[in-house]
Amino acid sequence: MRALLHLVAGSLVAAASCDRVPPEPPRAAPAPEVAIDAAAPSAPTARAPTRCVRPLPATPPPTVAPAAAARCPRDPDRAPPKVPLARVTFPGTPAPALTVEQMLSEAHQARGLMYRTRLDDDRGMLFAWDDTRVRTFWMHDTCLPLDMLFLDRDGFVVGIVESAAPLTDDARSVPCPAAYVLEVPAGWSRRHGVAPGSTAHIER
Repeated sequence: MRALLHLVAGSLVAAASCDRVPPEPPRAAPAPEVAIDAAAPSAPTARAPTRCVRPLPATPPPTVAPAAAARCPRDPDRAPPKVPLARVTFPGTPAPALTVEQMLSEAHQARGLMYRTRLDDDRGMLFAWDDTRVRTFWMHDTCLPLDMLFLDRDGFVVGIVESAAPLTDDARSVPCPAAYVLEVPAGWSRRHGVAPGSTAHIER
């Protein structure tokens, strides 16, 4: 989700989840991206490595309301699964610490935040994989609008999908490879000063 990303008490077990499907939705069309310096050059002749970054638009997307309770599908399991928790912070930003659910099994990752009707501002959900590649998510049976933060292996935020509308099957992605995706309430990112280029610090 190791430079500024530190996983305490072992690494995250990252089972492939088909990116919260099956089946995986069609990939979104490529979007503009930029490469930025990851660090200042150490010598005049050295060139710093670059990262793929999808910047946020200047204007935030429209506010999206949660799905009406009557439209939210009933949870077939009656309650969310019990999963390990982690703590996520964003050093250098005013963002509060998040307590996140770690979805470590394939079944839990496929379920994600489906059927939930509440997600507090200091809570989130973390998905992790062994590999780093472009990730595609959808909002199938997900009743809450969400921000999706895509992180590289170092916890660097390479892009954010903002205010994904609930109960939709549209493919949502950023055109930069990611090893982790963090889901938080819609609007959380701008509200707390987290943007592409921020870095997450995760403690298990």
